[in-house]
Amino acid sequence: MCADELDPVIPRTFAPSSAWSPDEHRIKYELDYSRGPEKTWVFGGLRIRDGHEVTMTAPSRSSVRYQQFLDRVEKAIPNGAIWIVTDNLYAHRSVSTRAWLEDHPRIHHAFIPVGACWLNLLEGWWRLFRKTALAGRSFCNSNDIAYAPQLAAAQLNTRTQPWIWGRPPPTRTRRRRYVYVL
Repeated sequence: MCADELDPVIPRTFAPSSAWSPDEHRIKYELDYSRGPEKTWVFGGLRIRDGHEVTMTAPSRSSVRYQQFLDRVEKAIPNGAIWIVTDNLYAHRSVSTRAWLEDHPRIHHAFIPVGACWLNLLEGWWRLFRKTALAGRSFCNSNDIAYAPQLAAAQLNTRTQPWIWGRPPPTRTRRRRYVYVL
């Protein structure tokens, strides 16, 4: 299973612009948009063999929240060993996370190298997730943000398929190549 966190999703605290004024000037609103206490992190885990996704939202990106996410992953996969492919964020390799992993011997970590986030297959799924859950939407509060990943994951999990790293094989046959001999 590949796991990662999405950048924080922040509720919009300003009214959307009504575009143009009657005298044809663009109306601009004062922005009150910052990384304040309202931000919400989205944790995600992609099961490679069948494309099933597990998501969770949390108000912070900490070791405790990561352990809660791992607990949710463990419940989603009831049998066998679980290998988590993830980056080397401190929350993933902290002392408390390592102690938690000792109590859960089914879960093992495989860290990807620094600067090679493209090796994590979840990055491709995040693209689909952003289009489904976040694109073109504004959220009033963290409850709305928490509902969007649940709904998007449920929709995307209805049409799951195995994930393959790299370009898929061609579906059409190639034309015959001619060799000219002089």
